[in-house]
Amino acid sequence: MCGKQEQLYDDNAMLISLAQSGDEAALERLISQNMGLVKNIAKRFVGRGAEFEDLVQIGSIGMLKAAKSFDSSYGTVFSTYAVPLIIGEIRRFLRDDGIIKVSRDIRRRGSEIMRAKEKFIAENDREPKISELSAICGISPEDIVYALDAVCPVYSLQDTLGNDDDGATLEAVTPSAENEIERATDKLALKEAISKLDEQSRSIIMLRYYRELSQQQTAQILGLTQVKVSREEKRIFALLRKEL
Repeated sequence: MCGKQEQLYDDNAMLISLAQSGDEAALERLISQNMGLVKNIAKRFVGRGAEFEDLVQIGSIGMLKAAKSFDSSYGTVFSTYAVPLIIGEIRRFLRDDGIIKVSRDIRRRGSEIMRAKEKFIAENDREPKISELSAICGISPEDIVYALDAVCPVYSLQDTLGNDDDGATLEAVTPSAENEIERATDKLALKEAISKLDEQSRSIIMLRYYRELSQQQTAQILGLTQVKVSREEKRIFALLRKEL
């Protein structure tokens, strides 16, 4: 089983490279190869006013966007990266048709994961990676992302900005943060906006929200102060709002 998983990761990497170079056949195969993930996520939204096949079709759009925007430098495997994009497409589709109702079980699981995360931060003085939360909670990385998305959309950007003295959140820094980030996910405009930033700003975003490092850790790597990183984050998000 492990060997098959490793081969799938290798196949994904090769197919993504080809697909991003314009190979339509590779793109189709990549989506087909990962359709099980789309169907698994779609099943969780059944009973909310949409047919399963419609949810799969909409979820496939998220998979397509993930294939076109994935970058191995994000430090995660393709399937984990694709989950929030698939969920985002389905959520947007359901929002257009009415209010999404999140089940009690999903909310409970998300709350348990958040408590585990807070405990990890208290004990290790840093934010846990998705893989670490998965090991702690005994839940797959994909389910970790799904549960956290249900209780707190786009986990790493909606959460506290780190173990820093000011305790600032993205919501405090950015008006209507949830709407901003959901819109960015829906349009995949965020990646484009980030690409327009200067090298230092891109590094801050990568370290803080893809590597999930604290402001202090980011500051040490970039040779800055924690205060400077905090100020730069606010400036960067102001720029991103204009782009989005």
